[in-house]
Amino acid sequence: MSGQPTVLVLGGTGTTGSRVAAGLREQGAAVRIGTRKPAGDNPDHVRFDWDDPDTHGPALAGADRVYLLAPVGAVEPAPVVEEFLAEALRAGVRRAVLLSSSAVADGPSGLGALPPLVRAVLPEWAVLRPSWFMQNFVAEHTVADSIRQRGEIITATGSGRVGFVDAADIAAVAVRALLDAEPHNTDHLITGPAALSYADAAAVITDITGRTVRHRAVSTAEMADRFVATGLSPAYAAVLAGLDEDIRHGAEDRVTTTVLDVTGRPARSFPEFVAAHRDAFTA
Repeated sequence: MSGQPTVLVLGGTGTTGSRVAAGLREQGAAVRIGTRKPAGDNPDHVRFDWDDPDTHGPALAGADRVYLLAPVGAVEPAPVVEEFLAEALRAGVRRAVLLSSSAVADGPSGLGALPPLVRAVLPEWAVLRPSWFMQNFVAEHTVADSIRQRGEIITATGSGRVGFVDAADIAAVAVRALLDAEPHNTDHLITGPAALSYADAAAVITDITGRTVRHRAVSTAEMADRFVATGLSPAYAAVLAGLDEDIRHGAEDRVTTTVLDVTGRPARSFPEFVAAHRDAFTA
């Protein structure tokens, strides 16, 4: 690839997508923001809806790279993503960077079907496998809401540890994977610099903010019920609660140097993140 790239950023107003878009612009790339609700006064916005295939072609027009997020809440996203990738290839897209998860293994179904699909369809690719976002503690999320409203974090993770990572670090890796002259053509397992249990995280928040926050452990079944109560489908709630159970058994107890290796700077630590977002933990 040569010249100024044009990147379609799906979910470009979201947690990682907005940061990816900003990072791309800083590097001189042309950016198109794919969103279900484009802002009429923003020329970079283009309507994109996974449930409306008629929006896919116009969103792809002129793009040669894509930052790819799966349809939110879809238990079996592969069919619609496969059609989109085929259309992208016909439109001239050569490279896709897929946001997956450290908790999702490759497989024939579910979210695990997407990394093999991206590798098979496009000649240039990267799969990002970040651990849990630090932003879950402060943004619109069940963890953040519980902290602000009740001073507690409720999970089915027990004492399992997670390499929480800042979304800004995920985005920085994505930008390099999208813009580097040589395609990465690899999976990037992305974590912060330390693995913490939710009890550890609660202690860090308490120490830095002065507000007492505790972790309350519940069963996987109770966690699924809590997700359903927020409006998620029972099937998707079961998937999310199952991820908590995996953490309890040690699936996320690891750290990597990917952020440093790819971007040249170290990943942000959880205490640094909490200190920078101190006000977000108030009720």
